[in-house]
Amino acid sequence: MLRRGPLREGTFTSALHEPRTAVVIGRWLGAALLTCFLTGLLSHVLQQPPTWLRDHLPSRPVNGYRVTQGLHVISGIAAIPLLGAKLWTVYPKLFEWPPARSVLHALERLSIAILVAAMLLEVFTGLLNTLQWYPWPFPFRQTHFWLGWLAVGGLLLHVAAKAPLIARHWRRVRPGLAQRRAFLTAVTASVGVVTLTTAGQTVPWLRALDLFAPRRPDLGPQGLPINRTAVQAGTSTVPADWQLTVDGPRPLRLSLAELAQLPQTTAELPISCVEGWSASAHWTGVRVRDLLDLAGAPADARLQITSLEKDGPYRVVEMPATYARDPLTLLALRVNGQVLDPDHGYPARIIAPNRPGVLQTKWVTRIELI
Repeated sequence: MLRRGPLREGTFTSALHEPRTAVVIGRWLGAALLTCFLTGLLSHVLQQPPTWLRDHLPSRPVNGYRVTQGLHVISGIAAIPLLGAKLWTVYPKLFEWPPARSVLHALERLSIAILVAAMLLEVFTGLLNTLQWYPWPFPFRQTHFWLGWLAVGGLLLHVAAKAPLIARHWRRVRPGLAQRRAFLTAVTASVGVVTLTTAGQTVPWLRALDLFAPRRPDLGPQGLPINRTAVQAGTSTVPADWQLTVDGPRPLRLSLAELAQLPQTTAELPISCVEGWSASAHWTGVRVRDLLDLAGAPADARLQITSLEKDGPYRVVEMPATYARDPLTLLALRVNGQVLDPDHGYPARIIAPNRPGVLQTKWVTRIELI
Protein backbone atom coordinates (compact mmCIF):
# COMPACT_ATOMS: atom_id res chain seq x y z
CA MET A 1 0.00 0.00 0.00
CA LEU A 2 1.39 3.42 -0.93
CA ARG A 3 1.78 5.76 2.05
CA ARG A 4 0.99 9.45 1.73
CA GLY A 5 1.65 12.47 3.91
CA PRO A 6 4.54 13.11 6.33
CA LEU A 7 5.27 9.39 6.90
CA ARG A 8 5.63 8.41 3.25
CA GLU A 9 8.77 6.70 1.95
CA GLY A 10 11.78 9.00 1.89
CA THR A 11 10.59 11.21 4.74
CA PHE A 12 13.46 10.27 7.06
CA THR A 13 16.57 11.30 5.15
CA SER A 14 19.22 11.72 7.87
CA ALA A 15 22.17 9.35 7.56
CA LEU A 16 22.18 9.05 11.36
CA HIS A 17 19.02 6.92 11.41
CA GLU A 18 21.18 3.81 11.09
CA PRO A 19 22.26 0.85 13.25
CA ARG A 20 25.83 1.91 14.09
CA THR A 21 24.73 5.21 15.66
CA ALA A 22 21.91 3.43 17.52
CA VAL A 23 24.33 0.81 18.90
CA VAL A 24 26.86 3.39 20.14
CA ILE A 25 24.17 5.45 21.90
CA GLY A 26 22.56 2.24 23.15
CA ARG A 27 25.77 1.15 24.88
CA TRP A 28 25.97 4.40 26.82
CA LEU A 29 22.27 4.39 27.62
CA GLY A 30 22.38 0.75 28.74
CA ALA A 31 25.28 1.48 31.12
CA ALA A 32 23.45 4.48 32.62
CA LEU A 33 20.16 2.59 33.03
CA LEU A 34 21.77 -0.48 34.61
CA THR A 35 23.73 1.73 37.04
CA CYS A 36 20.53 3.60 37.88
CA PHE A 37 18.60 0.34 38.35
CA LEU A 38 21.16 -1.39 40.58
CA THR A 39 21.76 1.62 42.82
CA GLY A 40 18.00 2.24 42.99
CA LEU A 41 17.51 -1.36 44.06
CA LEU A 42 20.01 -0.85 46.89
CA SER A 43 18.22 2.32 47.92
CA HIS A 44 14.85 0.57 47.98
CA VAL A 45 16.22 -2.32 50.06
CA LEU A 46 17.75 0.06 52.63
CA GLN A 47 14.54 2.09 52.81
CA GLN A 48 12.06 -0.79 52.86
CA PRO A 49 13.90 -4.08 53.34
CA PRO A 50 12.17 -7.43 52.88
CA THR A 51 11.55 -9.24 56.16
CA TRP A 52 14.22 -11.89 55.53
CA LEU A 53 16.88 -9.19 55.02
CA ARG A 54 15.69 -6.63 57.53
CA ASP A 55 17.99 -7.67 60.39
CA HIS A 56 21.07 -8.12 58.21
CA LEU A 57 21.44 -4.68 56.66
CA PRO A 58 24.96 -3.27 57.18
CA SER A 59 25.53 0.06 58.92
CA ARG A 60 28.88 0.45 57.16
CA PRO A 61 30.40 1.91 55.09
CA VAL A 62 29.34 5.17 56.64
CA ASN A 63 28.87 6.82 53.24
CA GLY A 64 27.43 3.78 51.50
CA TYR A 65 23.93 5.17 50.98
CA ARG A 66 25.31 8.57 50.08
CA VAL A 67 27.38 7.09 47.25
CA THR A 68 24.77 4.69 45.88
CA GLN A 69 21.86 7.13 45.97
CA GLY A 70 24.04 9.88 44.52
CA LEU A 71 25.02 7.56 41.66
CA HIS A 72 21.36 6.64 41.21
CA VAL A 73 20.28 10.23 40.63
CA ILE A 74 23.39 11.17 38.62
CA SER A 75 23.00 8.23 36.24
CA GLY A 76 19.25 8.82 35.98
CA ILE A 77 19.73 12.45 34.95
CA ALA A 78 22.51 11.48 32.51
CA ALA A 79 20.13 8.93 30.95
CA ILE A 80 17.67 11.67 29.89
CA PRO A 81 19.71 13.16 27.01
CA LEU A 82 20.93 9.66 26.11
CA LEU A 83 17.36 8.38 25.90
CA GLY A 84 16.37 11.36 23.76
CA ALA A 85 19.28 10.75 21.40
CA LYS A 86 18.54 7.03 21.17
CA LEU A 87 14.86 7.62 20.39
CA TRP A 88 15.71 10.23 17.76
CA THR A 89 18.09 7.78 16.08
CA VAL A 90 15.56 4.94 15.84
CA TYR A 91 12.19 6.71 15.68
CA PRO A 92 11.71 6.08 11.92
CA LYS A 93 11.37 2.41 12.89
CA LEU A 94 8.20 3.37 14.78
CA PHE A 95 6.56 4.17 11.43
CA GLU A 96 7.51 1.01 9.57
CA TRP A 97 4.90 -0.17 7.07
CA PRO A 98 3.11 -2.48 7.40
CA PRO A 99 2.98 -2.06 11.20
CA ALA A 100 3.27 -5.84 11.74
CA ARG A 101 4.63 -8.30 9.23
CA SER A 102 3.98 -11.36 11.40
CA VAL A 103 2.87 -12.34 14.87
CA LEU A 104 6.50 -12.42 16.03
CA HIS A 105 7.14 -8.98 14.57
CA ALA A 106 3.99 -7.64 16.25
CA LEU A 107 5.13 -9.01 19.63
CA GLU A 108 8.57 -7.46 19.14
CA ARG A 109 7.03 -4.07 18.39
CA LEU A 110 4.76 -4.38 21.41
CA SER A 111 7.75 -5.12 23.65
CA ILE A 112 9.53 -2.03 22.27
CA ALA A 113 6.47 0.11 22.98
CA ILE A 114 6.39 -1.13 26.58
CA LEU A 115 10.15 -0.57 26.92
CA VAL A 116 9.99 2.99 25.62
CA ALA A 117 6.95 3.87 27.77
CA ALA A 118 8.56 2.39 30.91
CA MET A 119 11.85 4.21 30.34
CA LEU A 120 10.18 7.56 29.68
CA LEU A 121 8.01 7.24 32.78
CA GLU A 122 10.95 6.08 34.88
CA VAL A 123 13.37 8.87 34.05
CA PHE A 124 10.85 11.71 34.08
CA THR A 125 9.02 10.70 37.27
CA GLY A 126 12.46 10.24 38.85
CA LEU A 127 13.47 13.73 37.73
CA LEU A 128 10.29 15.25 39.16
CA ASN A 129 10.93 13.38 42.41
CA THR A 130 14.24 15.23 42.80
CA LEU A 131 12.14 18.40 42.68
CA GLN A 132 9.64 16.95 45.18
CA TRP A 133 6.86 17.50 42.64
CA TYR A 134 4.29 14.71 42.35
CA PRO A 135 1.57 15.70 39.85
CA TRP A 136 0.18 12.16 39.62
CA PRO A 137 -2.30 10.20 41.74
CA PHE A 138 -0.22 7.04 42.23
CA PRO A 139 2.44 6.44 44.94
CA PHE A 140 5.82 7.41 43.50
CA ARG A 141 8.23 5.06 45.27
CA GLN A 142 6.37 1.80 44.64
CA THR A 143 5.56 2.77 41.04
CA HIS A 144 9.16 3.83 40.40
CA PHE A 145 10.41 0.51 41.80
CA TRP A 146 8.22 -1.68 39.59
CA LEU A 147 8.75 0.50 36.52
CA GLY A 148 12.47 -0.10 37.01
CA TRP A 149 11.99 -3.85 36.79
CA LEU A 150 9.73 -3.42 33.75
CA ALA A 151 12.27 -1.19 31.99
CA VAL A 152 15.23 -3.48 32.68
CA GLY A 153 13.25 -6.57 31.67
CA GLY A 154 12.21 -4.86 28.45
CA LEU A 155 15.80 -3.75 27.84
CA LEU A 156 17.16 -7.28 28.22
CA LEU A 157 14.44 -8.67 25.95
CA HIS A 158 15.18 -6.00 23.35
CA VAL A 159 18.93 -6.71 23.46
CA ALA A 160 18.26 -10.43 23.04
CA ALA A 161 15.99 -9.82 20.05
CA LYS A 162 18.46 -7.46 18.39
CA ALA A 163 21.64 -9.34 19.37
CA PRO A 164 22.71 -10.24 15.79
CA LEU A 165 22.26 -6.63 14.63
CA ILE A 166 24.06 -5.28 17.70
CA ALA A 167 26.95 -7.70 17.19
CA ARG A 168 27.40 -6.59 13.56
CA HIS A 169 27.68 -2.94 14.54
CA TRP A 170 29.37 -3.20 17.95
CA ARG A 171 32.80 -2.34 16.53
CA ARG A 172 33.53 0.20 13.85
CA VAL A 173 34.57 -1.71 10.73
CA ARG A 174 34.92 1.28 8.40
CA PRO A 175 35.67 5.00 8.78
CA GLY A 176 32.84 6.71 10.64
CA LEU A 177 30.53 9.29 9.13
CA ALA A 178 31.48 12.89 9.92
CA GLN A 179 27.82 13.47 10.83
CA ARG A 180 27.91 10.59 13.28
CA ARG A 181 31.05 11.87 14.97
CA ALA A 182 29.52 15.34 15.32
CA PHE A 183 26.26 13.89 16.66
CA LEU A 184 27.99 11.65 19.22
CA THR A 185 30.19 14.58 20.30
CA ALA A 186 27.07 16.70 20.85
CA VAL A 187 25.40 13.94 22.85
CA THR A 188 28.54 13.46 24.97
CA ALA A 189 28.70 17.19 25.63
CA SER A 190 25.02 17.26 26.63
CA VAL A 191 25.49 14.41 29.09
CA GLY A 192 28.60 16.09 30.49
CA VAL A 193 26.82 19.41 31.00
CA VAL A 194 23.74 18.01 32.76
CA THR A 195 25.96 15.81 34.95
CA LEU A 196 28.45 18.50 35.95
CA THR A 197 25.73 21.06 36.71
CA THR A 198 23.63 18.72 38.91
CA ALA A 199 26.05 16.25 40.54
CA GLY A 200 27.33 18.91 42.95
CA GLN A 201 24.37 18.25 45.24
CA THR A 202 26.13 14.98 46.09
CA VAL A 203 29.78 15.33 45.01
CA PRO A 204 31.51 17.98 47.17
CA TRP A 205 34.24 18.90 44.67
CA LEU A 206 31.59 19.66 42.01
CA ARG A 207 29.61 21.96 44.31
CA ALA A 208 30.80 25.14 42.58
CA LEU A 209 29.12 23.89 39.37
CA ASP A 210 25.83 22.98 41.06
CA LEU A 211 23.71 25.29 38.91
CA PHE A 212 20.62 23.24 38.07
CA ALA A 213 20.27 20.67 40.85
CA PRO A 214 17.19 21.20 43.06
CA ARG A 215 19.37 21.41 46.20
CA ARG A 216 22.58 23.05 47.30
CA PRO A 217 23.83 20.96 50.22
CA ASP A 218 25.30 23.99 51.99
CA LEU A 219 22.07 26.02 52.08
CA GLY A 220 19.45 25.71 54.80
CA PRO A 221 19.10 26.05 58.56
CA GLN A 222 22.51 25.58 60.20
CA GLY A 223 24.06 25.09 56.76
CA LEU A 224 22.11 21.93 55.93
CA PRO A 225 19.15 21.49 53.56
CA ILE A 226 15.79 20.12 54.68
CA ASN A 227 12.82 18.52 52.97
CA ARG A 228 10.21 18.93 55.71
CA THR A 229 10.08 21.90 58.06
CA ALA A 230 8.92 21.86 61.67
CA VAL A 231 5.90 23.95 60.63
CA GLN A 232 4.94 21.41 57.97
CA ALA A 233 5.33 18.59 60.48
CA GLY A 234 3.42 20.41 63.22
CA THR A 235 6.41 20.32 65.59
CA SER A 236 7.44 23.96 65.67
CA THR A 237 6.28 24.13 69.30
CA VAL A 238 7.74 21.42 71.53
CA PRO A 239 5.95 20.75 74.85
CA ALA A 240 7.79 22.33 77.78
CA ASP A 241 7.65 19.01 79.63
CA TRP A 242 9.07 17.01 76.68
CA GLN A 243 10.73 13.77 77.69
CA LEU A 244 12.26 10.92 75.75
CA THR A 245 10.73 7.56 76.58
CA VAL A 246 12.90 4.46 76.12
CA ASP A 247 11.07 1.16 76.65
CA GLY A 248 12.87 -1.86 78.01
CA PRO A 249 13.25 -4.01 81.11
CA ARG A 250 14.30 -0.79 82.89
CA PRO A 251 12.17 1.90 81.17
CA LEU A 252 13.61 5.41 80.94
CA ARG A 253 12.03 8.83 80.83
CA LEU A 254 14.68 11.50 80.25
CA SER A 255 14.32 15.25 79.93
CA LEU A 256 16.51 17.25 77.55
CA ALA A 257 18.66 18.37 80.48
CA GLU A 258 19.10 14.76 81.65
CA LEU A 259 20.07 13.64 78.15
CA ALA A 260 22.67 16.42 78.03
CA GLN A 261 24.20 15.06 81.27
CA LEU A 262 24.81 11.62 79.74
CA PRO A 263 28.15 10.87 77.97
CA GLN A 264 28.17 12.72 74.65
CA THR A 265 29.66 11.50 71.36
CA THR A 266 30.47 13.58 68.28
CA ALA A 267 30.56 11.98 64.84
CA GLU A 268 30.82 13.28 61.29
CA LEU A 269 27.94 11.71 59.37
CA PRO A 270 26.07 12.55 56.18
CA ILE A 271 22.41 13.26 55.68
CA SER A 272 21.65 11.52 52.38
CA CYS A 273 18.28 12.06 50.79
CA VAL A 274 16.36 9.93 48.32
CA GLU A 275 16.17 13.00 46.06
CA GLY A 276 19.92 12.67 45.53
CA TRP A 277 21.44 15.41 47.68
CA SER A 278 23.71 14.77 50.64
CA ALA A 279 25.66 16.83 53.14
CA SER A 280 28.00 16.00 56.01
CA ALA A 281 27.86 17.55 59.45
CA HIS A 282 29.27 17.04 62.94
CA TRP A 283 26.53 15.62 65.15
CA THR A 284 26.72 15.46 68.94
CA GLY A 285 24.49 13.43 71.22
CA VAL A 286 23.98 10.21 73.13
CA ARG A 287 24.83 6.90 71.51
CA VAL A 288 21.64 4.92 71.00
CA ARG A 289 23.32 1.77 72.27
CA ASP A 290 24.12 3.56 75.55
CA LEU A 291 20.42 4.38 75.97
CA LEU A 292 19.53 0.75 75.24
CA ASP A 293 22.05 -0.49 77.81
CA LEU A 294 20.58 1.86 80.42
CA ALA A 295 17.13 0.48 79.60
CA GLY A 296 18.39 -3.12 79.84
CA ALA A 297 17.63 -3.92 76.18
CA PRO A 298 19.05 -7.14 74.70
CA ALA A 299 21.85 -6.85 72.17
CA ASP A 300 19.69 -8.04 69.26
CA ALA A 301 16.76 -5.70 69.92
CA ARG A 302 15.13 -4.07 66.91
CA LEU A 303 13.71 -0.62 67.59
CA GLN A 304 10.63 1.36 66.72
CA ILE A 305 11.25 5.10 66.81
CA THR A 306 8.36 7.57 67.03
CA SER A 307 8.41 11.24 66.11
CA LEU A 308 6.43 14.12 67.55
CA GLU A 309 5.05 14.91 64.10
CA LYS A 310 1.33 14.34 63.79
CA ASP A 311 1.30 12.35 60.56
CA GLY A 312 3.43 11.35 57.61
CA PRO A 313 4.70 8.03 56.24
CA TYR A 314 7.85 8.15 58.39
CA ARG A 315 6.38 9.31 61.69
CA VAL A 316 7.18 5.82 63.01
CA VAL A 317 10.18 3.92 61.64
CA GLU A 318 12.00 0.73 62.53
CA MET A 319 15.72 0.42 63.16
CA PRO A 320 17.49 -2.98 62.96
CA ALA A 321 19.91 -4.00 65.73
CA THR A 322 22.91 -3.54 63.44
CA TYR A 323 22.19 0.19 63.30
CA ALA A 324 21.00 0.51 66.89
CA ARG A 325 24.24 -1.02 68.22
CA ASP A 326 26.59 0.84 65.87
CA PRO A 327 28.74 3.24 67.95
CA LEU A 328 28.11 6.03 65.42
CA THR A 329 24.31 5.87 65.69
CA LEU A 330 23.30 8.82 67.85
CA LEU A 331 20.31 10.46 69.39
CA ALA A 332 21.67 13.84 68.30
CA LEU A 333 21.09 16.98 70.34
CA ARG A 334 23.46 19.31 68.49
CA VAL A 335 24.79 19.80 64.96
CA ASN A 336 28.04 21.57 64.13
CA GLY A 337 28.28 22.68 67.76
CA GLN A 338 24.81 24.27 67.85
CA VAL A 339 21.57 23.13 69.47
CA LEU A 340 19.39 21.55 66.79
CA ASP A 341 17.21 23.98 64.87
CA PRO A 342 13.51 23.00 64.97
CA ASP A 343 13.72 22.20 61.25
CA HIS A 344 16.52 19.73 62.00
CA GLY A 345 14.61 17.91 64.70
CA TYR A 346 14.85 19.82 68.00
CA PRO A 347 14.88 18.59 70.72
CA ALA A 348 16.43 15.30 69.51
CA ARG A 349 16.82 13.33 66.30
CA ILE A 350 18.33 10.11 65.04
CA ILE A 351 21.48 10.14 62.92
CA ALA A 352 23.01 6.84 61.79
CA PRO A 353 25.58 5.72 59.21
CA ASN A 354 24.57 4.27 55.82
CA ARG A 355 20.90 5.09 56.32
CA PRO A 356 18.41 6.94 54.08
CA GLY A 357 17.58 10.45 55.22
CA VAL A 358 13.86 9.71 55.52
CA LEU A 359 14.71 7.16 58.23
CA GLN A 360 16.85 9.62 60.24
CA THR A 361 13.86 10.45 62.43
CA LYS A 362 13.50 14.04 63.63
CA TRP A 363 11.63 15.27 66.73
CA VAL A 364 12.07 11.91 68.48
CA THR A 365 9.78 11.29 71.44
CA ARG A 366 9.87 7.49 71.96
CA ILE A 367 12.16 4.53 71.39
CA GLU A 368 10.53 1.10 71.77
CA LEU A 369 11.88 -2.43 71.58
CA ILE A 370 10.36 -4.82 69.05
